Amino acid sequence: MADPVTLRWTRPTSILVATDLSDTERLMPFALQQAESTGARLILLHVLAASESMAVDAVGMPYDDPAGALESAGNALKLWCAMARARNVSCDALVREGNAAQQVLSVARQVNADRLLLGTRGRSKMSKLLLGSVAQQLLRSANIPVITVGPEAHLPVDAANPAGVVLHAATLREASRPSAALACEIASALNARLVLLHVLPPQEEMKRKGLPTGVDSLALRELRAIAEETRCGCSISIEPHVVHGNPAIEILAEAATLHASLIVLGATERNVFQNLTRDRTIYKVLAHARCPVLTLHEPKAEPEEVILARLDTHR
Repeated sequence: MADPVTLRWTRPTSILVATDLSDTERLMPFALQQAESTGARLILLHVLAASESMAVDAVGMPYDDPAGALESAGNALKLWCAMARARNVSCDALVREGNAAQQVLSVARQVNADRLLLGTRGRSKMSKLLLGSVAQQLLRSANIPVITVGPEAHLPVDAANPAGVVLHAATLREASRPSAALACEIASALNARLVLLHVLPPQEEMKRKGLPTGVDSLALRELRAIAEETRCGCSISIEPHVVHGNPAIEILAEAATLHASLIVLGATERNVFQNLTRDRTIYKVLAHARCPVLTLHEPKAEPEEVILARLDTHR
């Protein structure tokens, strides 16, 4: 039986959709799908920065028009709410002014949101992967599941198998268990199967160090243990799987091969978010995933030496 917090996250009553208004065409199909499948209420939020209240008159001179900017943004969101209500989805629109990340977090608390949905950007003209400063702050700070929809994400087209697979890219830490449990509950709600994936270093590198690889790896044993523990509280098919290579490339490739409907990344300051400034794994997954990506803050991870000592006991 899932705990109340996990149930709240997997069966949300309110989903906050943070939009900059340029990404609503991409976000709303997913927001409507999630609301229809869970019965959740949608709250659409746009945050105006101070510069957005500057309008331009007929001769091109800027002037301050905060009321006009608020009205314009509100009208845009109301059109989407009307579409949602036509599909029997409860929907409200909010426009706020100020720091975008702070306002999103504040509204999430005020409306008691169970889930946050937002868009991410892909590549800039300089060919750099962009997550966006607001999205980055929200991923670091939000204490509820955050689902990001990248520029390459699209709804499943296989009508015979709309749920498909939930892919959980797992670390080998105690902290993997909460996100694995959440992934399992979501997969169960979607009537999907769950694949637990761990990406090992390249085989040649591990062989040079005398470490077992593939199906003989200690990582697969640990992943199977996580799967067994997770299966006890969630009666669905769970498949542990290890691959070798670059984490971002392998996660994206596995998701594409499986036609995953959702990627779940357990995120802690110590592991996944550390990659923001190291190998940018999370940047690449968020930017190029063909399905939404859910991230969740997990408890503080175990020290590396504790993990290694525990793995040694399984030799």
